[in-house]
Amino acid sequence: MTTEKLENAAATVIIGQKVLPGREREFEKWQEGLNSAASEYAGYLGSDVSAPTTLQPDWVVVYRFDSIAHLQAWINGATRQRLLETGSKYFDGPATQQVVSGGTEPMDPLVTVVVTHRVHPDHVDDFLAWQHHMNEEERKFEGFRGTELFRPVERLQDEWTTLYRFDNADHLDAWLTSGKRQEVLAEGRKFSDFELRTIDNSFGSWFAFEENGKEAPPPSETKTSIAVWVGLYPTVVLLTLALSPLGMPFWIGLLVGNLLSSFVMSFVTMPYYVNPLLKKWLRPPVDAPAARTNLLGLGIVAAAIVFWAALFYIVTTQIWSLP
Repeated sequence: MTTEKLENAAATVIIGQKVLPGREREFEKWQEGLNSAASEYAGYLGSDVSAPTTLQPDWVVVYRFDSIAHLQAWINGATRQRLLETGSKYFDGPATQQVVSGGTEPMDPLVTVVVTHRVHPDHVDDFLAWQHHMNEEERKFEGFRGTELFRPVERLQDEWTTLYRFDNADHLDAWLTSGKRQEVLAEGRKFSDFELRTIDNSFGSWFAFEENGKEAPPPSETKTSIAVWVGLYPTVVLLTLALSPLGMPFWIGLLVGNLLSSFVMSFVTMPYYVNPLLKKWLRPPVDAPAARTNLLGLGIVAAAIVFWAALFYIVTTQIWSLP
């Protein structure tokens, strides 16, 4: 990719931050303000905040801009530096940061691993050959979904960054702990100075709208919660009606119903009902007016809920009485 194309390519920064115990809520509120400030900068496409999980030990914040230049203006801007100073009282150590630019594939919605390497200029060819060998071995493992390698970004990041993806945490762990990976790592001893981070995005597969190889800004946590509600309500009621003739005890009925609703939500309700219905609200075009988009989206949400509530009222009071 030429320098001109790289400067004009969409750019993403992945920031990892440990937070002092007991300061999580304050950090979240502060982070919301930081994201709001980012949205005022030219080229802003979206941001996402992911809390720590058993797979992902740090808070992870992802910003996406339409170019390296616009991302750099935000990362190095006085507004962000001032806000970082006010938020430093919540931090448990320094943050880590990786920038990727020009990628054509979206991050895997389940598990993405980010690895950064510092490479001496004289060893670049050896590093690329070693990375090629690493990728060849990764591809042989179950669940592997692809990899991307990003060069250092001038004036922003000196490290090489690799993203590789697996379909779930178990398959990822099988690769990370494998003897084959240890062999390949041993072959690249001079590249052993690296950092590795796993990003766990548990609900990502419920909201997949990537088109033409471009990653759309992720929906906010509020939109995500409302969208899940739109899908969960009819799913739970329909499953309750379907299971009621079996006469199971309450606690067993909930156990079975919750299991079935998880599968139905993941494989039917979200991809075939909620995502198409709320697509333009969850992932609006960058140039779409926010007020109009939100008004239309909330109108669709209200209409869907009223429809299902009215339908279930008629079914359960006029047609079918639950035991």
